[in-house]
Amino acid sequence: MKTKITLLALVLFLGFNVVNAQQDQECMTNLSIFSEYAKAKNYNAAYEPWMKVRNKCPQLNRAIYTYGEDILDSKIENATGSEKIGYINDLMLLWKQREEHFADKTPKGEYAAKSCQLMYDNRELLNKSTEELYDCFDAAFKADRETFTNPKSLYTYFSLMVDLFDEGKKTDAQLFNKYDDIKEKVDEEIGDYSEDLNKLIEKEDAGQTLTSKEERYKKYYESYLNAYDQIASSIDKKLGDRANCENLIPLYNKDFEENKTNAVWLQRAAGKMSEKECTDDPLFFKLVNANHNLSPSANSAYYLGILKDKEGKPNEALKFYEQSISLETDNFKKAKLNEKIGDKLKGKGSYSSARNYYSKALQLNPSNGRPHLKIADMYNRSANDCGDSNFNKRAVFWLAAQEAEKAGRVDPTLKSAAAQSAKSYNAKAPTKSDIFSDDMSGKTISIGCWIQRSVTVPKI
Repeated sequence: MKTKITLLALVLFLGFNVVNAQQDQECMTNLSIFSEYAKAKNYNAAYEPWMKVRNKCPQLNRAIYTYGEDILDSKIENATGSEKIGYINDLMLLWKQREEHFADKTPKGEYAAKSCQLMYDNRELLNKSTEELYDCFDAAFKADRETFTNPKSLYTYFSLMVDLFDEGKKTDAQLFNKYDDIKEKVDEEIGDYSEDLNKLIEKEDAGQTLTSKEERYKKYYESYLNAYDQIASSIDKKLGDRANCENLIPLYNKDFEENKTNAVWLQRAAGKMSEKECTDDPLFFKLVNANHNLSPSANSAYYLGILKDKEGKPNEALKFYEQSISLETDNFKKAKLNEKIGDKLKGKGSYSSARNYYSKALQLNPSNGRPHLKIADMYNRSANDCGDSNFNKRAVFWLAAQEAEKAGRVDPTLKSAAAQSAKSYNAKAPTKSDIFSDDMSGKTISIGCWIQRSVTVPKI
């Protein structure tokens, strides 16, 4: 009896494996078929064999989900009405199935945000309310902030918050907190991509040629930096005058006592008042001092510098600005602080000192071209004061143009603005006729004044 049972079990086991092998072979065949169709963008032909593999062997290969997304995107694009709704829902189901079977290759924040964005893009067809959509993005952001990185989705998320605020369904505090949440996330992404791009720029500056792979990565980093730069501007534009001094001051005054030991709240409140130039109000003094006493940081030291500037004590202000740099450990943030200090000195006409800080900013973050443009602007403004002849005065514009061109070379977000600036400066420089008549072709001119640089006259 025991022998019969063992034989029966063996037959059943072998039979099960034969069935599994047949199913696997069938799945492998269909996987190959739909993959070839999908590669050729023949999504209609790919759909049926793809569905067979998806239903029978959902763990077989991640191509089920990568190509499946393309297949369903095509179906959604070409369908209408209830049929389109069905495909939309199926795509969101596909992402859930991907997470179930390939969890380590399916970042939660990224794919949750994709589902929310899909619903948002089809909100009228799906009859989704602003609250439903916002809650979807909010849950995705809170579930996995690290991988919620899509620029478009970050903007949509904030835009929905603003819409709810305008409808009276969110408070001022909720709006400003969400602005800070998303702005900080955008800044983090810009910092990360800038760090990666800086390595390639430094290699180019050292005279080394990038490999083809590095060239592709450079374009990839530049593309994302462009996208985040646009999103950062759009978020600020969307917030608009909702965060002006008239709104911020009473709100932060009301909440100060409750939050005077909350370092994050104090930092964000002081930061927002600084951004919106509400620094003349006594509340800014209270926020900054409370923040610095509770948790001295680079930002709190920088804000104390602002206060000293307001008091007409520039030397004391500079000490706090220097302290802010020494307290900062992140190179990207340290570069921003150097640029901010440079801006303040530039505004006071201290061009040489401003250039020093801009140069430090460029050393820390060479893919940010703004300091180059600001140095170029200072050269432009100083042309009349820093040359000992009419020709040499106008030669300063070549120096300004060269600095502007550097901005366009290193910073993908400034290519157009940098090119326009360089063109404008070159137009004010000596012409070929001037070079010929003054016999200056190919000669080097030393620029005096605070500039203390030399420029080579173009050869004609």
